[in-house]
Amino acid sequence: QALQQMGGFSHRPLGRAQSSPAAPAAPIKHLFTTGLVYDSLMLKHQCVCGNAHIHPEHAGRVQSIWSRLQETGLLGRSERIRGRKASLDEIQCVHSEFHTLLYGTSPLNRHKLDHKKLLGPISQKMYAVLPCGGIGVDSDTVWNEMHSSAAVRMAVGSVIELAFRVAAGELKNGFAVVRPPGHHAEESTAMGFCFFNSVAITAKLLQQKLGVGKILIVDWDIHHGNGTQQAFYSDPSVLYVSLHRYDDGNFFPGSGAPEEVGSAAGVGFNVNIAWTGGVEPPMGDVEYLTAFRSIVMPVAQQFSPDVVLVSAGFDAVEGHQSPLGGYNVSAKCFGQLTQLLMGLAGGRVVMALEGGHDLTAICDASESCVSALLGDQSDSVFPWPQEKPCKHWSCLQSLSQTSGHSLLDGSLGALGQSEKEEAETVIAMASLSVDVEPPVSELDHSEPSRSTEEPMEEEPVL
Repeated sequence: QALQQMGGFSHRPLGRAQSSPAAPAAPIKHLFTTGLVYDSLMLKHQCVCGNAHIHPEHAGRVQSIWSRLQETGLLGRSERIRGRKASLDEIQCVHSEFHTLLYGTSPLNRHKLDHKKLLGPISQKMYAVLPCGGIGVDSDTVWNEMHSSAAVRMAVGSVIELAFRVAAGELKNGFAVVRPPGHHAEESTAMGFCFFNSVAITAKLLQQKLGVGKILIVDWDIHHGNGTQQAFYSDPSVLYVSLHRYDDGNFFPGSGAPEEVGSAAGVGFNVNIAWTGGVEPPMGDVEYLTAFRSIVMPVAQQFSPDVVLVSAGFDAVEGHQSPLGGYNVSAKCFGQLTQLLMGLAGGRVVMALEGGHDLTAICDASESCVSALLGDQSDSVFPWPQEKPCKHWSCLQSLSQTSGHSLLDGSLGALGQSEKEEAETVIAMASLSVDVEPPVSELDHSEPSRSTEEPMEEEPVL
């Protein structure tokens, strides 16, 4: 409560008296920097068949990223945070008790629990035998009865630990190199490589334990985060924004239509930028940067979050083929998007790895994002105005009145032919990705409260 009364989260300097003593001549490392978290326990979540080539969500993903951060010196410039396993109680703030016990316990620790609680989940048909000889929830989502529960709880707990330190002002921002991912995990369903929704659990606990008021969750994994959307669909204190391949509901998991805007008090606080049209041509930097400049950032600024959580899936990066990808976003683009998000919430941005399986692509993108978190400046991004307003946010209503076809047409005149084609794609995407609504005065009471300051409109930079 005290943090809320101060209107934010103050950064308090911390000493390292409790840490192991450094050599007398070594300078004391300043704590207020980027935090990185990783634990080798997460490597043990793997199919018993042992063949990583047929299971794209494998241990090499996080091993490769962590090695890249070490090799480039980014780890040395950051504060390494010790991960921990989330408690069953923490997991249950999003997931049902049965689901939590089913995937959060192993044969070694189940005997400590009330056996009556386990009769339900254990009596159900839990797993399928996979063609490789292993077991899983489905063909994608493998399970290792001895090791997976500890790994998935470590993934959740590591994100919680990192986010709490950022929210408390001990760290500037952070990146969690974790697996398995979480954004597809629903209250009682594991799917899409995911068992527990790390980002959703973290958001709930930031509010319940630290009194964080408003949280923005940005999900740029190429697949829609159905589990995260479900967790906050009627909650106006959490703004969920997802940019994903949708293809009229024909791309996994099939959810995330533009019309899915939230319910009850949460109407308007669920924003789906749902790309449609397949991969001819594939979406790329232009579309993602434009979506950020014209939709994500204006809405986020009006929402004015206290903390930003990012479901940082990198399967939109070039190098991922359909059906696990298909887009051509550059790794550097995600660094630029990170840089934009750092302008929110006093810079309190916490990123958690979600999807992405091409090792070069996910290493490049992670390096770009961590570099941005550390303050390394990248080339400035270029904004284009949006064609149509998103119906629930006044900042986009005012933007649309000054940036219609005429301004877009004028902007196109300065571009070459290939850039014109890309920009025309942006215009088409805008009409597919947002709703059109009557003027602001006609909106009902469920519209989000407007900030006292109108967001600045930026001139196109070409």
